[in-house]
Amino acid sequence: MKFAFVLTNYNNSNLTLKAIHSIAKQNYKFVKIVIIDNASNKLNQKILKTYSKKSNNIKFIFNKKNVGYFKGLNIGINWLRENCKQCQYIIIGNNDVFFPSNFIKSIKNKKNLFNKYPVISPNIKTLDGFYQNPHVISKISIIRELIYDFYYLNYYLSLVLLKISKLTNFFTSRNDEKNFKNAGEIYQGYGALYILGPLFFKNFKNLWAPCFMYYEEFFLSKQLSDKGLKKFYEPSIKVLHRCHSTTKNILPKKKWNIAKKSHKIYRKYISLI
Repeated sequence: MKFAFVLTNYNNSNLTLKAIHSIAKQNYKFVKIVIIDNASNKLNQKILKTYSKKSNNIKFIFNKKNVGYFKGLNIGINWLRENCKQCQYIIIGNNDVFFPSNFIKSIKNKKNLFNKYPVISPNIKTLDGFYQNPHVISKISIIRELIYDFYYLNYYLSLVLLKISKLTNFFTSRNDEKNFKNAGEIYQGYGALYILGPLFFKNFKNLWAPCFMYYEEFFLSKQLSDKGLKKFYEPSIKVLHRCHSTTKNILPKKKWNIAKKSHKIYRKYISLI
């Protein structure tokens, strides 16, 4: 099994270096790393460029503009498919993920899963102990879909809805993540990290990326389901996640506007009628 990692970076290069160091500790001979910088500021680019001079097995690609999350990952995937065709297992995700030393070993232990599933979602745990997978086990309810629509009607309404959701979290939160110990097929895996196997590349060249950022979980699931394929959650493959380390630097209203555009595209495929 040949492995590669593709991670995106945007203005938090020190986290990228920590992710690289955790990959380097894997007890495995052949690992290729591709880092996609989405037009970070000069300081963060300098950090990566300085590090690149010390490493031979890492490919750094510096985008002239920020193309977004999945489109950024596709640049790395496409580079690997042209320059490292023997890499049949590609781990894709954010740069704010820490890989334990047995991460690749845990994937190898579940090699048979890739005979049936093109994408495996791992067990993602935040630093404060919250489990983020399985993100959505089955489809989202109509009531929750309606709430999403109200949320994106107006920015100030969205703030009110957020406050209400925090007050009623005990009643309104989904309980999917409480099943983090149970392996199985899922509708959506949390977007911070995925493992793409040979079956994915047998059916697709890269990720479907119709938007800049957000809703990646849905678009990947639909890409698979359109071919009659499903995603699998495997709890024995574990990573730690420094959640929202990139998006926390985006102004709230700008972040809401980005998500609103993605929601509009999402609604084209998930109708409430």
